[in-house]
Amino acid sequence: MDAQFPTPLVDCLQYANWSRGVFEEMRAGGVHAVHATIAYHENFRETVANIIAWNRHFERHPELVFAGRTGGDIERAMREGRTAIFFGLQNPSPIEDDIGLVEVLQTLGVRFMQLSYNNQSLLATGCYEGEDPGITRFGRQVIAEMNRVGMVVDMSHSAERSTLEAIELSTRPIAITHANPHWWHKALRNKSDTVLKALTQSGGMLGLSLYPHHLKDGSNCTLQSFCEMVAETASRYGVENIGIGSDLCQDQPDSVVTWMRNGRWSKVTDYGEGTAAAAGFPSQPQWFTNNADLPNLREGLRRAGFSSEDVAAVMGGNWLRFYTQSFEPKP
Repeated sequence: MDAQFPTPLVDCLQYANWSRGVFEEMRAGGVHAVHATIAYHENFRETVANIIAWNRHFERHPELVFAGRTGGDIERAMREGRTAIFFGLQNPSPIEDDIGLVEVLQTLGVRFMQLSYNNQSLLATGCYEGEDPGITRFGRQVIAEMNRVGMVVDMSHSAERSTLEAIELSTRPIAITHANPHWWHKALRNKSDTVLKALTQSGGMLGLSLYPHHLKDGSNCTLQSFCEMVAETASRYGVENIGIGSDLCQDQPDSVVTWMRNGRWSKVTDYGEGTAAAAGFPSQPQWFTNNADLPNLREGLRRAGFSSEDVAAVMGGNWLRFYTQSFEPKP
């Protein structure tokens, strides 16, 4: 293992404008693994094009990043001083209406898939819909197929009933990779106590978000406030069930927000978070602007009362265990 960073550091959600500069910041921060979004509203062929673009990154910057496939690749990244990149989908649009594409995408390296992104999908309901009828007939079969091939069910942008049903239906623990408790900050995307209890009692993982719309006091959220929330979350749901899923959208132009929220389904701007001020990307808190800042959380968690062992668990040890248990196909 890396002598400077002897415990894993894993960020379970980013959507940066990927570049060598971002990868160098990952090294500077000792980030061993990142779950990278490779699709929002893309269809299958467009998602493959995004994987091709990632393959070029791996070819051009092999000393910094490589494709992650198993939990063991996090340990490999620690030994080699590199960052393992794990692919994820924030919407099921890449599988279109073909359940066979679940296994194909898993073979291509996809390890996480959200069942919905804010809106109703063919699988589940998004958190901005007025009604939530739950997991669809197709969704039930896709969950079973994801369980079989080793792809994690992610309900970060899904509505309450759909999320609770996914937890119940999945035979493997699911994840909410990037959200915070609703009791801390009442953003629509943050999750209720009911959901978080069901998630963690079933062995699932919560990735705590550093995206300003999900933070109490937004861009002005302090490190102390965030880490005190992490401590309360650990007290309520178990320190073994939480990690970091920063939702970092570094170096992206504001035009990308339109694609994230509108895709092809809307002709008008969908502000999502409820105000016109949300039309562009908000400023990150000063203590977390890029991957090189992630180690700031270690000291913040220590000051919030976490032991060294629990700091290591939250910063990456829990995700290492979850990745190791979740990505292997069932026999």
